[in-house]
Amino acid sequence: MTAAVPQGITENDIADYLANTPAFFERHAELLATIQLTSPFGQRAVSLQERQMEMLRDRIKGLEKKIVEMIRNGQDNVAIADRLHRWTRALMLTTEPSQLPEVLLRELQQQFLVPRAGLRVWGVDAAHAELPQAAAVSDEAKSFAADLTQPYCGANTGTEAVRWMSVAEGNAAHVASLALVPLRRSSADAVFGLLALGSPDPTRYSADMATDFLARLGEVAGAALSRLLPRPA
Repeated sequence: MTAAVPQGITENDIADYLANTPAFFERHAELLATIQLTSPFGQRAVSLQERQMEMLRDRIKGLEKKIVEMIRNGQDNVAIADRLHRWTRALMLTTEPSQLPEVLLRELQQQFLVPRAGLRVWGVDAAHAELPQAAAVSDEAKSFAADLTQPYCGANTGTEAVRWMSVAEGNAAHVASLALVPLRRSSADAVFGLLALGSPDPTRYSADMATDFLARLGEVAGAALSRLLPRPA
């Protein structure tokens, strides 16, 4: 049975008084043991002290979950950084420019477990014009790449880039989702290529995913592959 609040005094008034008068429970310590509350873990009545302990345990469990999640995210970030380092190192150790497209795709698929990957570059130097990755690309695909301000992620709608992709060993050939990453020499330069990543998993490259990491991949790939372009005048 709930005790009646004296007329003219609201529950907020009582709450404010207790919050601003911490010595009240020091002067009336016996109340802490006699106040009974309903436990959220059943209908039994518990003391105020026990209820506070239950609330504290719940808060600790919540903090423990957050800590575990932070540790897991930190471990994932370290693993991704290691893969990016190995991929970038492989590109830097490739001394022959004509080998760069093959090394880039092979290491990308191995390091990041990408089932399918493809690449096209245009406007390359005549010495590299016969590379498979320098094969003809439609004006529509070039225009699409030029309009990208950030990587595209989403469902496979039959885009031309799917036909460029090679299949990583042990992976299915079907592409349900894909990412398309524009390639530039620098952020101020025009697009000269398009990197395509595909997966049979429809959620691997979803339209609502963050593209910051893919953008960084594109920056590294664009810088490396710029060695295939004619030297600036």
